[in-house]
Amino acid sequence: MATAALIGIDWGTTSFRAYRIDSAGASLETREAAAGILSVRDGDFGRVLGREIGDWLQAEPEVPVVASGMITSRQGWVEVPYCACPAGSAQIAGALMRHPTRPTLHFVPGLALIGDDGVPDVIRGEETQIIGEIGDHPGRHLLVLPGTHSKWALAENGVISWFATFMTGEVFAVLKEHSILGRLMQGEADDHAAFERGLAYARSGQGGLLKRLFSARTLGLFDRLPATGVASYLSGLLIGSEIEEALGCLEVAPEAEIRVIGASRLAWRYRGALAARNLRVRPARDDAGARGQFLIARAAGLIG
Repeated sequence: MATAALIGIDWGTTSFRAYRIDSAGASLETREAAAGILSVRDGDFGRVLGREIGDWLQAEPEVPVVASGMITSRQGWVEVPYCACPAGSAQIAGALMRHPTRPTLHFVPGLALIGDDGVPDVIRGEETQIIGEIGDHPGRHLLVLPGTHSKWALAENGVISWFATFMTGEVFAVLKEHSILGRLMQGEADDHAAFERGLAYARSGQGGLLKRLFSARTLGLFDRLPATGVASYLSGLLIGSEIEEALGCLEVAPEAEIRVIGASRLAWRYRGALAARNLRVRPARDDAGARGQFLIARAAGLIG
């Protein structure tokens, strides 16, 4: 087994991912489990860590371990104070917190930003992926990280300067499961035409989202949308509205690229939605999270 310089852990609400990373920042081995922080009984995170990568830790006991994501939240193993935005790898590295009894284990802080409206916003875990994607590359980079709480971020010359959270995924789930809109939905199959129709209505400018949402019901009532397409239509409407809101927060040049981080089906939907808006889309690197943990660990002096 090749020697690792770092073990990186992306420990979120619903999933656990771990990486053995070499001295050049490449992933040697990856493990993934449905062992997010909400599934850990009695807060026994050490037991879960041992179950998932105990053999790694025993084989290379001196290798530093860096953990990011919701594991550093109030519901996680150790609550790490947010690092103020703007921040790059150096600032995040300076705010790492070492586990009190496990000297090789370090926790990555999230980022906090107070917007122009005086309202705070936060991210945990996404900052590591963003750092891994942009590295120290010069220039201005716009990134989207789809999820239950979708994140948009702006990075300039290796520093995350702005971000915003959109609760698109959670709103979709709530409307689907607990609202009148969900009662007409049938099946789980994707309907590309219905999704595109939702995107188009979001771009139309005819009223705000609260007005447009009811169209997911009325189009079905009047048989202008099949029941099997209602969910896709609602998804397109919400994602399209998110894109319009996010672009309204930023000055995006026509030639600008938007990087979408993630390989899930949802990430592919975002790529299609951005392309339908005539925006240039660039897929992010597959190992952005592991690469970000490597760069932060190197900035902290944990590895050479």
